[in-house]
Order: sequence, then C-alpha cells, then structure tokens
Amino acid sequence: MNIKSLLLGSAAALIAVSGARAADAVTVAEPEPAEYVKICDVYGAGYFYIPGTETCLRVGGYIRYDAGFDDPGTLDGRKTKDVMDGDPQNSWKKNARFALRTWTGQETELGTLKTYTETRFNFKDGASAVNLEFGWVQLGGLRVGVDETPYDQFIGYAGNVVQDTIIPYGIKVTNVVSYYFDAGSGFSGVVSLEEGADVTSSSGAVLIAGTIDSYVPHVVGGLKYKGDWGAITGVVAYDSNYEEVAGKVRLDVNVTKELSLFIMGGYGTDDNFVDHAKGRGFYKPWGGNWAVWGGGTYKFDPKTAFNLQVSADDAKNLAVAANVAYTPVPGFTVTTEVDYYHDGKFGQADDFNFTKADKKNSWGGIVRFQRTF
Repeated sequence: MNIKSLLLGSAAALIAVSGARAADAVTVAEPEPAEYVKICDVYGAGYFYIPGTETCLRVGGYIRYDAGFDDPGTLDGRKTKDVMDGDPQNSWKKNARFALRTWTGQETELGTLKTYTETRFNFKDGASAVNLEFGWVQLGGLRVGVDETPYDQFIGYAGNVVQDTIIPYGIKVTNVVSYYFDAGSGFSGVVSLEEGADVTSSSGAVLIAGTIDSYVPHVVGGLKYKGDWGAITGVVAYDSNYEEVAGKVRLDVNVTKELSLFIMGGYGTDDNFVDHAKGRGFYKPWGGNWAVWGGGTYKFDPKTAFNLQVSADDAKNLAVAANVAYTPVPGFTVTTEVDYYHDGKFGQADDFNFTKADKKNSWGGIVRFQRTF
C-alpha cells in the first residue's frame, strides 16, 4: 500500500464518521428576543412603558437640605435649652428630605387613568420620620386618595418663598374624592369632598380639629380662568365640623417674561371657631375674618430669580419673606431667604401664636439646597 492510497482511505473514513454524527446533531433553539424598555412620550418627558403593559411610568423626586436660624417665630429657628445649665437659647433648625415620586398614565375607554404618589423621608433635628404626602388614583376627572385639598392646590401656593405659611392660607393634605373638569376656552373647575386633617402641637395636643367628626364631609369648590396674561381663581369651602364657610380669590399677572405678580385674599366666617376652636379652622387657619397675601417673582436671568411675599391678617399679624434662588446647573437650586414676622397679639390671652413666636417681632433666615430629578 502506497502513501497515496493510505491518505485516500483515511479521508473516506473521516467523511463517513462525520456524516454519521451529522445525522444525530441536536438543533439549538433560537434565543428569545430581548424586550427593551420603550419611551412613552404621551404624558411628557421621563415616561417609559412598563414592559408587557400599556401603562406609562415615570419615577422622580428630590433631595433637599434646609438650614434655618434665628427666631422660631419666622418658622426658621429653633428654641432649645443648654444641656448643662438649662438656660434657653436658639439653635439651628435643620431638615434633610428625600422625596420619592411616581406618576403613571394609561389611556382607557373611560378616559386617562392616572396615579401619583409622593413619599417623604425626613431627618429633622436628629429624628427620622416617613409620611405619604400624595397617593391618589384618577380616572378621567375623578380623583380619589390622599392629596392636597384643591382649596390650596387649585388656587396656588402663596408665592415662591420657602416660608409661605407664616400667616397660613391652608392646611393642605387630606383624603379626597374630587372631580376636575375642563370647560374649554381657559375655564376649569373642581368639586371636592374631603376628610380634613388635624393640626397638632409637638406634644400631640390638637390645635385645629380639621378631621371630620361625622359622616358629613367637608365640601370644596373652585373655578379658574387662565390666559396668556395670567389667571383669576376662586375657591370656597364648607367646614362640616363647625358649620363655617371660607373662601379665597386670587389674581396672577404675567407682567413681562421676567416679572410675574400675584395677590390672594381670603375671608371666612368664624363665630363657631371663636366659641369652640380658638378662632381657626382647616379652611380658615388665619387670624380673624380676613387675610391677604401678595408678591411675585423677578427673573434676572435663566439661573437667578428674586421672590417676595408679604402677608397680613385680621388679627394684626404681618409677615414678609424674600429670597434669591440660584440654579447653577439644571436640577440643582440654592435658595437663601430672610423672613420677618410681627405677632399682632403677642402676650395677649387670645393670641393663637401659630408660629410659636417668643417675641412680638421675629427675624430669621434659611438656606435650602435642592436637587430635583
């Protein structure tokens, strides 16, 4: 046998073995295609489809650090005692917060199905606390859950200052059954049935009994007209606990692209509040029958804004808050604020002293760092 014959025989043997193995080969299944997250732009930026559903989800929130100082009457400072000799003194009032927010949206045959949640994790002056600030479901115009009452949210907050409630305009958070409607041509409205909430002191004593005491809810209604020039809004509320009525009217004006102004007035009946609740309620937390808040924002440039609020009420209280908000990079803002409060009835028996002022005229300041995402 020569070498050529040997090589041809070896090749034939290899081909035969390879053919036999090919007949027994196992077919490998194709991998399942990966399911990537898809962007949902129906409800704005930041939403994506939850895989396998038609629901759009957005996750966001903010981290905030506040450092307040000086008089507690401005809501900025904190009154303490020297740990060695017990003498009263002031200290920093600090709070760090992480707020986790979620939004969902989905189109249905009955309208848009939406949800919103906000959970706040606070570390305030050495103590931790967690609370659910928002948690509601809305189908079409019907909203149910925990929310800020439209009495405050629908009409708008009292300016872009940190301490906008030195003279309070509302208590805000409550369980609601609300219906929002858009009438077109700039008109919108809301009707809300609400549970209310109590305002308590640091010791747990009830200062304002806002939670309903029967099956009868509080009732809130509001109307708004909004145009390019600004808006005019009115809200009214019935307090079922004390059978009193309060309302607020607000005017917003966009003077220029840089300057916007607002003024808001409130009025409420208080006969039963005076007799049974130290003159204040969930929808009329200010002193006396009337109160007024006014101010505005001036934008020096895209990064820097000046904000001002001045407020007063029927109990001769007066407050001023002013700040400069600077946003060095998108999503991060540093706000430096100065606040003043005059307690018109300080030292008198009928002084409600909402801010826990320890003098007739209080000054304070606060610095806020906030990263929003």
